[in-house]
Amino acid sequence: MSSPVSAADTPITDRQQLIASLSAGEKPVSAWRIGTEHEKFGFRRDDLLPPAYEGERGIGALLQGLTRFGWAPVIENGFLIALTRDAASVSLEPAGQLELSGAPLADIHATAREIDVHLAEVAQVAGPMGLGFVGTGFQPLWTREDMPWMPKGRYRIMRRYMPLVGKLGLDMMTRTCTVQVNLDFSDEADMVRKFRVALALQPVATALFADSPFTEGAPNGFESWRSHIWTDTDPDRTGMLDFVFEDGFGYERYVDYLLDVPMYFVYREGQYIDVAGRSFRDFIDGKLEELPGERATLRDWNDHMTTAFPEVRLKKYLEMRGADSGDVPRLRALPAFWVGLLYDAQALDEAAALVADFSRAERHALRDGVPRHGLALPFRDGDVAALARRVLAIARGGLQRRARIDVDGNDESAYLDVLDYIAASGQSAAAQKLARFHGEWNGSVKPLFNEYAF
Repeated sequence: MSSPVSAADTPITDRQQLIASLSAGEKPVSAWRIGTEHEKFGFRRDDLLPPAYEGERGIGALLQGLTRFGWAPVIENGFLIALTRDAASVSLEPAGQLELSGAPLADIHATAREIDVHLAEVAQVAGPMGLGFVGTGFQPLWTREDMPWMPKGRYRIMRRYMPLVGKLGLDMMTRTCTVQVNLDFSDEADMVRKFRVALALQPVATALFADSPFTEGAPNGFESWRSHIWTDTDPDRTGMLDFVFEDGFGYERYVDYLLDVPMYFVYREGQYIDVAGRSFRDFIDGKLEELPGERATLRDWNDHMTTAFPEVRLKKYLEMRGADSGDVPRLRALPAFWVGLLYDAQALDEAAALVADFSRAERHALRDGVPRHGLALPFRDGDVAALARRVLAIARGGLQRRARIDVDGNDESAYLDVLDYIAASGQSAAAQKLARFHGEWNGSVKPLFNEYAF
């Protein structure tokens, strides 16, 4: 059987090819890995402005500087837009947010080392340039108009299309940062269980990692403004995917969902062709007016899969998408949280039992209420903080049973300590920063850039 890469330019003639593109992600438990991604905002230390792409202090120069550490450049239309090293990459979000897409790693200890090495490399380059970086869910100071745009073709297309389908899509692109983890599954049934648990509990992660309480220098009334932004970005490609909880859900149903997601672009000969709003079904049939007679390939399908943005996304793995970016302890805690829940059989059983009777109304109430109220949101006979404590206990048990020990004799459950504190106190990073804003920061968000910089 030919590899997915060599078959990528094969025209799509059968829906089974699309289903197979998802089932190709199935792996035995021994091959399960952890891929962590995180984004961060750059700022110029002298005036706190976000750096543009161009110039001696620009993001382009920063990427070039990172090549000293063995990162290979990725060029698009003459612009350095990304770096690769082994199975990891560094890339740019639309306004220059710097993203590490980590390699598939065996445990959270390795993830922690990867994050530390990356941030140390960035600091070595950024320091002499007078640049700093901070992890938080939403740019706390600058307006949408203050944010630069990176020279990437797909962002030009999204920038035109986003205002047609939602009010906050351009804010999502330019002023948000997240931390995500990508996790494996063994077969279709395992994927379905993990998908349902992850979707039902994604609002718990949002509450625990909430870190976007400021907009343009003032409190915005939310704990996770980043999470709220997704509710008014593009309803065709976001949300809680209620069909995942329906009987019969599996790869085929997810393929149908993706086929209903409008397209953004087609990539041909190094160029992004704007087909925003078009139907991928028409592309399969050779009916795109921008590419008359040309039929979609599996490479096009793989590109299209990246343009759906639900709270949990299925590709050849499951992506957890509900958390604000944050400081180093929380960057480590996010993969620990989900690995503890999903990679241990007993923990997955317990988590599945916990969410089994969540109604559709309850799932949506959590999703809609957590961005504003966080851990204080009422839920059943308690609040989300109480639910988070139950979930964290399950995750800790899962990590302890995994028994992946570091050189100091610690298992992975130690990475949950920061979340236990947040759940016990009811004080997310957002709440802590709001308290400082109204206290020693004297109504200014500017101290955040110094005190929380990496």
